Amino acid sequence: MDLKKYLKEKKEMVDKALEGYLPMEEEDFDIITKAMRYSLFAGGKRVRPILCIAGAEAVGGMKGQILPVACALELIHTYSLIHDDLPALDNDDYRRGVPTSHKVFGEAIAILAGDALLTEAFKLMSHPDVRKGINSERLLEVIHIVSYAAGYHGMVRGQVADLLSEDKEVHTDTVEYIHMHKTGALITASVLSGGILGGGSETEIASLKSYGQKVGLAFQIADDLLDVEGQSHIMGKEAGSDIKSKKATYVAVIGLNESREMARHFISLALDAISSFDHRADPLRAIAHYIIERKY
Repeated sequence: MDLKKYLKEKKEMVDKALEGYLPMEEEDFDIITKAMRYSLFAGGKRVRPILCIAGAEAVGGMKGQILPVACALELIHTYSLIHDDLPALDNDDYRRGVPTSHKVFGEAIAILAGDALLTEAFKLMSHPDVRKGINSERLLEVIHIVSYAAGYHGMVRGQVADLLSEDKEVHTDTVEYIHMHKTGALITASVLSGGILGGGSETEIASLKSYGQKVGLAFQIADDLLDVEGQSHIMGKEAGSDIKSKKATYVAVIGLNESREMARHFISLALDAISSFDHRADPLRAIAHYIIERKY
């Protein structure tokens, strides 16, 4: 399949929907909307919403049914990036090639913009217009899965583990724990959300969950590798920040070559997990390869 064309089409679909879901600034004190839009439309790849769409397609679901949920996942991801960049956490100056939110709007507005994006995601997923076109039980299950992944069971717990592991000697099981929670949880939730809303069977959902977990680990290992080998002007952020912050990464623990092999291993497991799916899962297969071949 033509993955480049697929990613472009789905990204344009998601961006158009996001434009409709998040209004322009039009009220008093609307610097908050400006800050939300600034980070949301700073040029993200939309990997998570695209995985959600591809998950639905893999089980034969209609992509239009899950677009609001796909967009909600991007709102949550963007919130996490804003907070991750804050001085109290990674203290990054650039994200996606532009100054980070707190550099433009100040730390207080950046925190509130992240908070607003997170809560807006759940407003979007539970909106009456969205509920009309989706099976209510499946939608409720998705909201539960996404909240679990975004909260202290998932991303937040991973972020805490990441912080507490800085500048410490750790083993691969700790790194895997961090990656599975901080990055893998929302990626897994994205694929699962599409599969559930697309009407997937229990067996299909279990396969998609395994795929998402393995792809999520590979995605973060690829990020670890890019932090060492990537070019700042391509990635849109400073390379070498993990080394500077003495982060717990696979690269730091087992080295570049072994990390590269580990990423390939997880992708192989991800592809095995969906081996029983037909051609409708080809986008998921292609995205798995793309995740470890990307340059940013």
